[in-house]
Amino acid sequence: MKNKSALALIAASTLIAHTAWALPSARDRVYTADQNSNTISVFNPASNTLVGQIRLGNPRPDVLSALYKGQINVHGMGFSPDHKTLLAISNGSNSVVFIDTATNKVKGTTYVGRSPHEGFFTADGKEVWVVVRGEDYISVIDPVTFKETRRIQTDLGPGMVQFHPAGKLAFVVSSFTPMVDVIDVATHEVIKRIKVVSPFSPFLQFTPDSSEVWMTHKDVGKVTRIDTKTLEVSGVFDIGFMSNHLAFANIDGKTLAYVTIGGENVVKVFTTDKVPRLLASIATGALPHGIWAPDDHSRMYVGLKNGDRVDVCDTASNKVIAHMAGGQAPQALVYVSNVVESGDSANGTANLVPRSNNEPVNIGLKPVNGEGRGFVVLRNLGIVDALEVALFKLKPETVYTVYLDGQNTVLGRLKTDAKGAANATVIGPVREAIKADASIKAQRLIVMEGSKALNAESAVMVSTN
Repeated sequence: MKNKSALALIAASTLIAHTAWALPSARDRVYTADQNSNTISVFNPASNTLVGQIRLGNPRPDVLSALYKGQINVHGMGFSPDHKTLLAISNGSNSVVFIDTATNKVKGTTYVGRSPHEGFFTADGKEVWVVVRGEDYISVIDPVTFKETRRIQTDLGPGMVQFHPAGKLAFVVSSFTPMVDVIDVATHEVIKRIKVVSPFSPFLQFTPDSSEVWMTHKDVGKVTRIDTKTLEVSGVFDIGFMSNHLAFANIDGKTLAYVTIGGENVVKVFTTDKVPRLLASIATGALPHGIWAPDDHSRMYVGLKNGDRVDVCDTASNKVIAHMAGGQAPQALVYVSNVVESGDSANGTANLVPRSNNEPVNIGLKPVNGEGRGFVVLRNLGIVDALEVALFKLKPETVYTVYLDGQNTVLGRLKTDAKGAANATVIGPVREAIKADASIKAQRLIVMEGSKALNAESAVMVSTN
């Protein structure tokens, strides 16, 4: 009896120790690339807190004039195999910034071609490949000298590159062409082009066993799966409106896929069966974008592009368990383990600055006539405001006007593209147009077709809150 009790106690102790080990470590860091504030937000996943920010440039709208130093539109991220170097890709200033993860200090900057999007180290850490989305090539950079060493020709608009863990192949998705380029890493030559369902993909990721690569198609709300041995498409399935990034986790012996659905403000959880099944939809804050799992897969860290924060999802319960406020408009997000020497709270804080931005105000738009969709986010920029408007599923090549209800004040005009979508940012004293005794959420926003005068009854869309 005593032996059984002892065995039970040992088993319980082992379970507790394993659970403690499984939790994210204070030596690890979560990073987001903050496009509007031009910062890298640095988070401690053990305490779910912001440690500070690496300031790479001035926040909007300061960047609207000539900028001779600093970066614009900090957007993409990557890291080295030894976790000692972080990459930050800025598509407005065409730059690749190399950051020492131990000191949070910039150690080098490389300028490449028009509008780079994402970048990553090769599996051996000897090269950095950066996709130049505004052109048609990959810029290969020496991470020691920070010099471009060659260019690899691709299809127009490469969107992201990832390397198979075996180190021999790289997979490149496109933002403008319905093709995936497969490249021999040693020869830097494209060995195959795989046709896919859509011309726009912002992200790809390997399954934990590396047998497949999954890519999202933001424009049509689908995921394509590619077999990494046969180099053929093994499946395509629907996931939802405005699909962004994805990540994988091994939960209870099963591999699950987590996809951020920006148009629905959820992370959807799918099986990786031959025919994927939807297991859960995790409600998040506004416009989930980047996502990454820690080494033990116990969490999913989700950057909220319109929420200016990171939501922490528990993969056992599929629930958001914490929020971490960060920089403005986080895009890419990565989790990098063992970057701080110790878990001491004073460690890993060098060269960081405090968060300076306020909380955003998010406003949904619902259709009155038609099937339009949209959202608005208002950010205070000191003496002025930035009102970012996104419209979808409207008439193509058509002008729409955004009004504040009860006033003839035009907040902005947008023209849709060939797919009926439009995005615009209005910078000005938006809050001055609001009644002194009311908040922006208490005022209705109204979207009219063309330049028609304000008339709520014939509106295309109105705000939901």
